[in-house]
Amino acid sequence: MTRLDELGERYFRLQHTYDPYNATLLGIPDFDGLAGDPSVEASDAAAADLAAIGTELSGMDTAGLSEAEQVDHGVLTALAHGASRDAHHALWAANASAKGYVSRQGLVFQAVPAMTVTDADSLDRYRSRLAGIGGFLTALGERYELEAGRGRVPTELGVRHAIGQLEGHLRADLDDDVLLTPVRGATEGHRDVVADSVRPAMAALAETLRGLLPLARPDDRVGISHVPGGAEAYVDAVARHTTTDLTPEQVHRIGLDTLAELAPRWTDVGQRVLGESDFAAIVSRLRTDPALRFETSDQIVAVAQAALERAQAAQEDWFPHYDIAPCVLEEINPVDAEGSAMAYYRPPAADGSRPGAHCLLTTHPTERFRFEYEALAFHESVPGHHLQLASAQTLDLPRYRRHLDVEACSFNEGWGLYAESLAEEMGLYSTDTALFGMLSFAALRACRLVVDTGMHAMGWSRSDAVEFMLAHTATTREHVVSEVDRYVCWPGQALAYTVGRREIGRLRARTEAELGDRFDPRAFHGAVLAHGALPLAVLDRTVARFSAGVAAEGN
Repeated sequence: MTRLDELGERYFRLQHTYDPYNATLLGIPDFDGLAGDPSVEASDAAAADLAAIGTELSGMDTAGLSEAEQVDHGVLTALAHGASRDAHHALWAANASAKGYVSRQGLVFQAVPAMTVTDADSLDRYRSRLAGIGGFLTALGERYELEAGRGRVPTELGVRHAIGQLEGHLRADLDDDVLLTPVRGATEGHRDVVADSVRPAMAALAETLRGLLPLARPDDRVGISHVPGGAEAYVDAVARHTTTDLTPEQVHRIGLDTLAELAPRWTDVGQRVLGESDFAAIVSRLRTDPALRFETSDQIVAVAQAALERAQAAQEDWFPHYDIAPCVLEEINPVDAEGSAMAYYRPPAADGSRPGAHCLLTTHPTERFRFEYEALAFHESVPGHHLQLASAQTLDLPRYRRHLDVEACSFNEGWGLYAESLAEEMGLYSTDTALFGMLSFAALRACRLVVDTGMHAMGWSRSDAVEFMLAHTATTREHVVSEVDRYVCWPGQALAYTVGRREIGRLRARTEAELGDRFDPRAFHGAVLAHGALPLAVLDRTVARFSAGVAAEGN
């Protein structure tokens, strides 16, 4: 191994030892035996070790590196720096919640059911993790209390959601406990661990969180800048999630500009479908027409499945052939529904033991819009996250680059949002009405730039954020509130979508201008996905090399 390879492997081990549940969700079984360590000491050690990798990379002579190695160097530099600052600030510890990737307890309930037990080794890893979860939850409560004592108190809404999630799982019948999912049908012994160790720790964590409620930040101080060190931490979070040096103020302006750019499309589709051209009138019709709501959860699944199948049928006209794992639909556990996004994607296991999954929220179907779920499917499955992340697993890349999700958010989420509009170009939307979903989600993602920076950098309240999003999107108040609560709990992550989408769009426009009649969308998409997830500056360089190569072939 070269020294660059060694540093990449060191990063891989450090990052996934520090956050082993995310490794499970990425399809990496190596760390499935770890229950995690939420202590200050673990965060500080990870921050220091990751920073040391960045320091060595910055001192490396890159002149002799091959083109592929220079890409590796650029990716690893961004990853190590972002992960180091993330561990240093440990914003999750000052922002207790139940929200998916950012909530340490939420990750337990999301990742353990995704584990696959197929042989003696995987069973040993499952047993090891299950045995450690009780201690992990106990240490998590201690970390929350320690942070609160330092003035880094969580938000009231996040604490209430976390308590609700714990209580929901405690109410479930023990035989149906999600932590037993990997050994369903053979729970002997494991059931006792959940009953005697894990559940008492869950109850104790809920009690710890209830004790923090009197100290918790109210809705008019949900921004992370209200905790010590929060303003600096937010600047680092913006940099990590967007892989840019944009300031919060610049991001805020990009959000406003994007909303303005969407206005003509709203008018066009609104006039064509509803006979309305005024945005407020269009939104009112979309929100109040009962015919635009689902009646059953099965209808939600059917729309998403049909969209996936149409996309798969058209896939090879727009992309190179990829030999990837299948994508399936999974309904999100109702216990986790309150703290969940409308959908998320879980990559295939690297060992082939599970497929990729478009995980979909199907509770309360009569409150959910029919027109949103096609765009959502294109984002999460094909041509979005599944196509991109599953194909990345097949590439001949260092393994720290084959398995990237939140670590390369602007690329991954930017691609997902690009996929929603690409689906229109591919002719995948079943009706013009379904285009409202594409527009509403594009507006929602633009609003994220405005309200995330508004709350975390500009002092906006939770209600300020909710009212702004209601005024600029077509989605329901319930969905808006859920979205805003997600941004409260995960500062900066929501900025990745529109920032990444705009950059992919800019690179496509530049490539089209450079190549003219030689531009081929299929080849362009292949070039964008050919190196896995990349920081946006590295993506710019790789697309420029692709364009130059095509241009040279034509001369």
